[in-house]
Amino acid sequence: MLRYIVRRLLQSVFVILGVTFVAFGLMFLRGDPANLMLSEHATQQEIQELRQRMGFDRPWPEQYARYVAKAVQGDFGTSLFHRTDAMRVVVERLPATLELAIAALLLSVLVAVSLGTVAAVYRNSLWDRISIVVAMVGQAVPNYFLGVLLILFLGVRWNLLPISGRDSWQHLVMPAITLAALPLAQNTRMVRSSLLEVLGQDYIRTAHAKGLPHGFVIWRHGLRNALIPLITLVGLQFGYLISGAIIVETIFAWPGVGRLILQAVGVKDFPVIQAAVTILATIFVLLNLIVDIAYTYLDPRIRSSIS
Repeated sequence: MLRYIVRRLLQSVFVILGVTFVAFGLMFLRGDPANLMLSEHATQQEIQELRQRMGFDRPWPEQYARYVAKAVQGDFGTSLFHRTDAMRVVVERLPATLELAIAALLLSVLVAVSLGTVAAVYRNSLWDRISIVVAMVGQAVPNYFLGVLLILFLGVRWNLLPISGRDSWQHLVMPAITLAALPLAQNTRMVRSSLLEVLGQDYIRTAHAKGLPHGFVIWRHGLRNALIPLITLVGLQFGYLISGAIIVETIFAWPGVGRLILQAVGVKDFPVIQAAVTILATIFVLLNLIVDIAYTYLDPRIRSSIS
């Protein structure tokens, strides 16, 4: 078990190094980054001064080594737009993104577990058909289209919720619903199919034969085992919700990291882009690591196979 954890830690380190390599290479995709950072009217002397100040005049391997050494210390340079530390700019926006991602994840899990359980227990019933429709609609409707519909009806026409900003819990409702639509659909299908498989096992029939209450059998023996595959999916989804909320944050003017990245791309603020990409990727990798380790504890079959 310890060997497995150490191996996963080393794999995570290599993945994060690969992310830093990609983030560093973003600056050179369109040529000399010094020319891109400055305006079209910048003189050659100004371009040369910026190139020297940023270290772009040094060999590429040396630049990458210096970048990694500083990134490990949380130093991604100074934001060209905000005129302050790039890491600080990203960290200030991170709580808003985490708040939105956690709200969307909780919403998707709670609704999916309830709807998927009812659909599996009452298979081929009206609830089962409703769960299938919810899963199909959630996966088919793009989040930007759903967000616009929510703004149009709940915000503009019926004036029930605010359409932008982050001042109160009401501002969180529509962005959370929009971001939770896809994982809710995936989780509903996962819970339904997993629980249907578990309910067909011999130990479930044995529990019923012993005279145990139906609800107790579903909750104690069925649902607990059926939710194990959901853990991995939820861990991956949380990383997606954190890193993939750019469109939702932009639609609802949510002041998170996703919207910050889009703004940084528009003004060619490379230090902020590098800091944001590296931080989000690191969070995603760590979440996957935690899920993998937790999965081995929850499923004895996996624990025995790696021991």
